[in-house]
Amino acid sequence: MRINKFLFSSIIVVLCTNAFVSAQVEQTELKSFQLQSSTQVPNDGKMLSSPDYRPNVLWYKAEVPSTVLTTLVKNNIYPDPYVGLNNMLIPDASDTFNAMYDLEKYSYLPNVKNPWKDPYWYRTSFDASGADKGKTIQLIFDGINYRAEVWLNGNLVADSSQMVGMFRGYNFDVSKFVNYGMKNYLAVKIYPLDYAGLPDSAQLKAFGPFYLNGGPTGDIGKNVTELCSVGWDWVPAARDRNIGIWQPVYIRKTGGATLSNIKLVTDLPNLPDTNTAKLNLSLSINNHSNSSVNGNLKITISPEKSTENSIVVNQSVLLNASENKTVQLDASSVKQFIINHPKLWWPNGYGNPNLYRIRIQLLNNNSVSDDTSFVFGIRSVSTKTFTENGRFRREFYVNGKKIHLVGGAWVPDFLLNRDSLRNDYELHLCQNANLNLIRIWGGGVTPEEPFWQACDRYGLLVWNDFWVTGDTQGEFKGSPDYPYQSNVFIDNVKSSILRIRNHPSLLVWTGGNEGHARKELYDAMRQLVIDMDGTRPFIPSSSGFAKMQQGWDGAYPDNETPGVFSGGPYAWKDPKVYYDLADHAKDWGFKDETGIPSMPPLNTLKKIIPNLWWDKTLPFPFNNSWGYHDACTGAAQYDNYYKDMVQRYGQPMDLDSFANKMQLMDATGYQGIFEAAGSKINTTGGVMLWKLNPAFPSVVWQIYDYYLNPNAGYYFIKKACEPLHVQFNQDDSSVAIINRSRFDASDLTVTAKIYSIDGKRIFEKSASVKSIDDMNAANALSLKDVLQQHSDFNFIILSLKNNKGEEVSKNIYWTAKGNDYKALNEMPQTKLQTTIINSSIRGTEKVVIIKVKNTGNQIAFFARTQLVQNGEEIMPSFWSDNYFSLEPNEEETLTVKVPVKELKNVPIVIKISSWNSQENSVDVK
Repeated sequence: MRINKFLFSSIIVVLCTNAFVSAQVEQTELKSFQLQSSTQVPNDGKMLSSPDYRPNVLWYKAEVPSTVLTTLVKNNIYPDPYVGLNNMLIPDASDTFNAMYDLEKYSYLPNVKNPWKDPYWYRTSFDASGADKGKTIQLIFDGINYRAEVWLNGNLVADSSQMVGMFRGYNFDVSKFVNYGMKNYLAVKIYPLDYAGLPDSAQLKAFGPFYLNGGPTGDIGKNVTELCSVGWDWVPAARDRNIGIWQPVYIRKTGGATLSNIKLVTDLPNLPDTNTAKLNLSLSINNHSNSSVNGNLKITISPEKSTENSIVVNQSVLLNASENKTVQLDASSVKQFIINHPKLWWPNGYGNPNLYRIRIQLLNNNSVSDDTSFVFGIRSVSTKTFTENGRFRREFYVNGKKIHLVGGAWVPDFLLNRDSLRNDYELHLCQNANLNLIRIWGGGVTPEEPFWQACDRYGLLVWNDFWVTGDTQGEFKGSPDYPYQSNVFIDNVKSSILRIRNHPSLLVWTGGNEGHARKELYDAMRQLVIDMDGTRPFIPSSSGFAKMQQGWDGAYPDNETPGVFSGGPYAWKDPKVYYDLADHAKDWGFKDETGIPSMPPLNTLKKIIPNLWWDKTLPFPFNNSWGYHDACTGAAQYDNYYKDMVQRYGQPMDLDSFANKMQLMDATGYQGIFEAAGSKINTTGGVMLWKLNPAFPSVVWQIYDYYLNPNAGYYFIKKACEPLHVQFNQDDSSVAIINRSRFDASDLTVTAKIYSIDGKRIFEKSASVKSIDDMNAANALSLKDVLQQHSDFNFIILSLKNNKGEEVSKNIYWTAKGNDYKALNEMPQTKLQTTIINSSIRGTEKVVIIKVKNTGNQIAFFARTQLVQNGEEIMPSFWSDNYFSLEPNEEETLTVKVPVKELKNVPIVIKISSWNSQENSVDVK
C-alpha cells in the first residue's frame, strides 16, 4: 500500500457584504435598474449617465442581479421559458439555430432579427450627500456576463477590454467622478458573448437522440463563461446565454484608507490533538488619500453567536500618502492568535459546523476609515492517495478525521435565478439528506456569495471545478485552443480564488470536468491555487477520463493523478449492480459521477408537463413535451428506466400509478448507490451523484425537483448516509452496520424481520455487535438461508438500537424471485392513523410533530406525508422521514419543519397515504 499524506489548515473568512456597523462606513446594494437594447437607444454612455438624458423609448424595470432574458420575461416581453415548450417561442443567440427552427420571427425588437447580438444598457442612480465628500467611494461589481462598459456621471470608469469574463469581480475607486449633494447616474453597457455558440438540436421528442453537450462543436468554450448556457443534456439553451449583471452591484463609502485581500489561516499543529489552533492573518491596506495614515488596526474575534471571551488585537499601522501596504500577523508575534480549545468546524454528520466572527477596523485620527465583519470557521483539510489491490483512490480528511464524501454535482439555474433564500432552501435540503459534499460542476458557474455562506452554515463541503469541460476543451470535442483569451481566463481564476478561498466549506480545487485546459492555462490554475491559497488541495480534473500528457504536474501537493473517476452509470441499475461495482470496479475507488434519471412526484409532474395528455404512439403516459424537460436525455437510459419499471412493477394504469411506481425505482436506485459505497467505506473515498439539483423543471437526475419537492430516492439517501446505519447487502444477503461518524460505537443490537406480501411475519432474528470503529463497517448476521427458503416476495425490515435501547436506524427492502414485484399491485389494504403531537413556531420555522400508526394487520408500505395549504404542498418541507413503511400495529413519530416565510394565513393540513392505504388528513392547529 502506498500512502501520500499532506495536511492543509485554514481559518476561514466570509465577508458579510450587507452589514457595516460604523457610521463612517456604508455599503449599499444597487438593485433597481432600467434596461434597454442598444439598438433602441442612439445615445452613448456619456449621455446615458447624465442627468440631462431624456429617454425616447420605454425602458424596462430590471432588478439586479438578473440576466437580460430574465428581465424581459418579468416585463412580459417573452413567455416563461421554464414552462412547457415556451423556450421555443424565444429567438436564440445563434443565427444558425434560429434558421433551423424559424425563431427569428419571435424577436421583440423592430427590424432586428436577433435580439442578443447587440449590447444592452442598464441604468440606475444613487445619492451622495455633501458629508460624503472626502470619503473613498467604490463601485463594486461581483460579476457580469460577458463584457461591460461602465459610465458614471458622464465619465468612463472602465471599458469592455477591462471588464470581461463571467467569473471576475471588479472594484473601482470612483471618488473623483461622484457628484456630492446630488443624484449620481450610472450606465452599464453589457456586451454579449464574443462567440454565441451553437446549441444542438432542440429536445422535442420524448425519446429523442442523445443531446450533444455544449452543442455539436463545443464552440461556447471560446469564451470564459457558463458553458452549459448553450444547452446540455439536462437543460436547454439559455437564449441570451445569460448575459447581464448576474451578481450584485454595490456603492461603498469609506475613509481614505481601505482594507482588501484578507486571508485568515490557522494551523492545528498537534493533530490528532485539536486543543490548540494558531491564526495567521494577512491583508492589504490601500491609502487612497494624499496624506499619510498613522492609524490602528483593531481586530476582534468571538464565537458567532456570542461576544463572550472575545479576543481583541490592536496593531499600529503607518502608510505614506497613496501607499499600499501588506500587513501580516501570526501566532509568533500576536499571542492572542493562539486559541485554546477552539470550537471546530465539522462537515455535516461529523459534528457541528461551528463559526466565529471577526471584525477588522482600520482607525485613523479617531475615526473609522474601514470596517469589515466576517464569519469564519476553524478547521484543517488534508488528502491521501492509496493504491490497494489494483485500485487507486483519493481520500480527504477534516481535522485529521477521514470524511467519507457523499453528495453530488451542483448545476446553475437555467437563467441564474437563484437568490440567498433559494440557496438556503436547496442547501438545507442537502443537509437534511445527510449529504456532506456539493460539487460545483465545471460547465456551470462559480456560485454567488449566499451559496457559500449557506454551505458554511450547514456543514457542506464544496468541491470546486474551474470552468473547463471535455465537451468544449477538446477531450471529446471543442478544442484545446479554447478559450481564446488566456489572460481573461487567468484573471477570472485569480478573482475567484480571492473571492472564495476563505470559506470553511471549500474543500478542494479542480482543474475542470472530464478534461484539461491547455498546458498554459492548466499550469496557471495550479500555480495560482498554490500561491493565492496553498491551504487545500488542487487536483487536475474531476474525472478519470482526462488523460494528462507526460511531464505535466499532477495534483497539489502530492503530484499524483486525481484519484477520482466519473463515467456513470447514469441509467437506473439493479442495486446488485452497484454492489458488484463497489466490489470490483477500479473506478469505484472514488466515484465522482453516477446517478439515475429519477422522476419527480405526481404533484410536481403536473407543473412540469402542463399538457399531460398521452400520445398513444409513445409508452404511457408520454408526449413530446416530456422531451424538452429531459425525458430524451440519453434516450436509452430513460427508455430502460421506464422498461425496468414496467418489468418489475407492472404496466401503470393511470398517472398516479405511473408516478408511484417511478418513486419505487428512485428509492431502490439511490439506496443501491449509497449503500453499496458504504459497504466499502474502508476502501472507497466517496461517491457523488450526477446530479443533486435541477437547473429547470426536469424529469431526470435530481434528488429534489425544481419546486423543491424531494422524490422518494431523497429519503432513501437520507437513511443510507446517516451516521450510524443498518443495511441489507443485496449481493450476498448479509446485514451490516455502517459507522460513518467519527466516533466508535459499542453494544449495538441489530434486528431483522421478514414479512410476506400478506403481512405475515415469517422470520425474526437479533444479533449483538460489541463494537465498531469510526468510519468502518461490520457484518451482524446473514439472511441468505431464510431468503432461499422464502423466495417469492419478502419485505425485509431492519432495526438498529444503541446501548441505551434507542432505535438509531431503521430500513426496509423488498425482494422477489426474478425481480418480479407485481404482487405489490394486489397487496392487502391497511389503515393509517395520524395524530398531531405538537405544532409550534421555533425561530424562522414552523415545526410540526406527528405520530403515524398502522392500525391494520398488513405492512403499511411506502407511506408518504405532505404538509398542505390551499391544496398545495408547502415547499420546502424538511421531513425527518418520508416514503416510510410500518409493520402491523407499529407507530412512528415524524417531525417536519417549514419556513414561516412560506406559510399563508390559511389552515394547514397533514395528508398521508401509503401504497396500500387510502389518503387521510388531519388539521394542524
